Amino acid sequence: MFEAIFFPQTAERYRTAPLSEPRARYLRYLNELGACRTTLRKNANDQLSLVRLLDLREGDRVSIPQIEAAAANWALPKGHRYARAASPKARTLFVSRGIQWLRFLGWLDAPEHRHHLHQAEIVIFERWLREERGLSTATIQDYCAAANHFLAWLAGKGVPLNAVRMTDIDDVIAAEHRRGVWKRRTIHDYAQRLRAFFLFAEASGWCRAGLAAGIMAPQFMSDETVPKGITRDDALRLLASVRGDRPVDKRDRAILMLFVTYGLRAGEVAGLRLDDLDWENEVIRVRCSKPGRTHIWPLSHEVGHAILRYIREARPSGFGRSLFFTAHAPIQPVGRKTLGKIARDRLAGIGIVTGRRGTHALRHTAAQHLLDQGMSMKVIGDFLGHRDPSSTAIYAKVNIAALREVATLDLEGLV
Repeated sequence: MFEAIFFPQTAERYRTAPLSEPRARYLRYLNELGACRTTLRKNANDQLSLVRLLDLREGDRVSIPQIEAAAANWALPKGHRYARAASPKARTLFVSRGIQWLRFLGWLDAPEHRHHLHQAEIVIFERWLREERGLSTATIQDYCAAANHFLAWLAGKGVPLNAVRMTDIDDVIAAEHRRGVWKRRTIHDYAQRLRAFFLFAEASGWCRAGLAAGIMAPQFMSDETVPKGITRDDALRLLASVRGDRPVDKRDRAILMLFVTYGLRAGEVAGLRLDDLDWENEVIRVRCSKPGRTHIWPLSHEVGHAILRYIREARPSGFGRSLFFTAHAPIQPVGRKTLGKIARDRLAGIGIVTGRRGTHALRHTAAQHLLDQGMSMKVIGDFLGHRDPSSTAIYAKVNIAALREVATLDLEGLV
């Protein structure tokens, strides 16, 4: 493996150093995941440094504090192959690579922490949500995350699930409210998901009856806030900022154009596959997680060109039929979190660092642009994939707010 990433003389030095086989085994694993030659070299360098700093032997158990202590020595001037001190970022990467390598070998002395003792119940609850309720993967994750959060809090209090009282549920919601991190909509959604879990838990005999009925979610009107997007000018600046020739620029431009042009959800973009692109008829098929249908959009020339450029020049091959993949190993289809990070990072790159900056902000921008162009609510709702007209009506409030502002100015002129 070393011969594939180093020149012969250097490869021989790495091959004859201690723990050659465990080091090479991990590098082969990274290579199979799609790691580039530069990444493999960096991992090989850090492996050898860690072996020497810790005097590693076959089968040693190594703790994370030991890796961090080794990284502190490695980061000193002349502590590794550079004469100057390593940057904090380089030191963090050294620790991360060391942890990943030793965990791969089974040598990492870091016991798995189980937040609660009800993992089996969560698995059963998840299966029920998928098979009986037919919910999307993203929605199932949200419901299970709420249940896991509550059960972890419960474990910290030493209360078993079969002894839960209504006061325990009230306490966890009140605790999150006092922290001030969750907004009213988040607490509302959490309570709703917790109610679903307890309905299932009661039917399964895991807890006492009547708890679900007692969970009262805070009142929240779906249209009480104006949707927050970015301006159309900022959206155009965003797209102009990703015209580079790097593979990641080609990928991000295609992704951002889908958000800005069609107002797609993150899950819809993450779920796109090569088969969803009908080049002959110039359409794109999108599977909607809400409400579980497939929509067909006309594929504009600009969006199609951006996607085709990514496929031809930047998309990794041999990893499946998904359309978009991560830019670094392990190569895998992008998920909602990755898409959110792409949007936030790219918006920060053009100076937008406050307010809503995720993928949904771009969805709101697309909807508002259609409204500004005089499109009807029915057309906008169909375009965004809304089944309920009230989901689209929220965008009209933006124009109402503008009219009220104009009315105020007129009144001031008459006083």
